[in-house]
Amino acid sequence: MKLAITTRNRQGKRSNRAAFTLAEVLAALLFLAIVIPTAVEAVHVASLAGEVAARKSGAVRVAERVLNESLVTTNWTSQQSGTVTEGVVDYQWKLTSQTWPQEALQQVTSQVTFTAQGRNYSVSLSTLANSQPPPAATASSSQ
Repeated sequence: MKLAITTRNRQGKRSNRAAFTLAEVLAALLFLAIVIPTAVEAVHVASLAGEVAARKSGAVRVAERVLNESLVTTNWTSQQSGTVTEGVVDYQWKLTSQTWPQEALQQVTSQVTFTAQGRNYSVSLSTLANSQPPPAATASSSQ
């Protein structure tokens, strides 16, 4: 329900103008009180998700690099750890290996931990590696 405000203009004629009621103003304020905090929280969640995604991709790069280097150098028998800095972010990595139940294989795992907005996250990559050295190549010549 709208109230009409009746006023008289300079010529003495009456004019009606529509105005908002107190209930409408309070309803609009209540709506804003609900929408604004919800929108701010949505922006915060989106910001956190973006930061975690960016840092997680960096952690995957670090884990893959550590895992590949250890496989190339066949240096996975002992537990190793370290820190890699990319930009302003520090990634702590740990390399572990354990015996695979079948055949002569080792499961080599590279775990990288990082922090985003005060929370800790981690990424793990694993692969199987042959724990026995490859057989020596023998030179044979046939004629």
